[in-house]
Amino acid sequence: MIDRFGRVFRIVEEAGYANHAGNSIWADDDWIYLNLNQSFFGVAFEAQSNPDGRELPVNAAQIHAGRILVEMLRARYAIPAANCVAHAQVSVNPGNGRAGYHTDWAAHLPFRDLGLSDNYRLPLPSLALFGFEADAALIQAGGAPLQEAVDAAHDGVRREAAAHNLPLDKYRRTLFERYRQAIASLSRAPRPQTPSGPVGGTNNLRF
Repeated sequence: MIDRFGRVFRIVEEAGYANHAGNSIWADDDWIYLNLNQSFFGVAFEAQSNPDGRELPVNAAQIHAGRILVEMLRARYAIPAANCVAHAQVSVNPGNGRAGYHTDWAAHLPFRDLGLSDNYRLPLPSLALFGFEADAALIQAGGAPLQEAVDAAHDGVRREAAAHNLPLDKYRRTLFERYRQAIASLSRAPRPQTPSGPVGGTNNLRF
C-alpha cells in the first residue's frame, strides 16, 4: 500500500495471499487468469475517489514511489507490462454477468508515469472470452479509454459469433457457460500451499 506521502507498506508477505481482487478475470498471450488473488500482487494507493476524472487520483509522491515499486516487482518476478492492470479491468460479478462490478478506484491511473503502457485500452478479457457485459459504472469511471476496451472486446465477440453462425446473445451465453465451468473446476481443485500462478510462480500486478 502506498500512502498519501509516498510511503510503501507491505501489508501481506509476498509469499502469502490477499483477497485483493475477488471475482476477477485477466488474460495475456499465454494464459487466462481467474480470480487473481493467488497469481497477482495488489498495489493500493491511498486516495480520494474521483469519478469525474478531472484530477489524477494520486499525487506526485505516490507516482514516484509507485514507479519504483513497479520496477522492483517487475524485475524480481519477470512481470510483463501487459499484466499490470487496474481493478476495473479485472473485476466481475458472476451473479449478474457484469464486468467492472465494483467502483474503479483506480480510474485514470497514470500508467505511463508508472513506467507502463496504457493498459486501459486493451480489450477486456471478461467480455471477449467469457461473454460478460460492461457495467454502466465501469464506463462512467474509466471514460473514453475503457470505452475503447469495451468496444474492442464487443467487436471481437460479434466477429466470433458470426464465424460460428450463432446469434450474438446465444454465443455470449455459450461463453458465459464456459466461465461457469472453469470456476467450478477451480473450486474442486486443491488449493496450493504457496503461490504458484499459471506461469511457474511468476506474479503480476493489479492496482
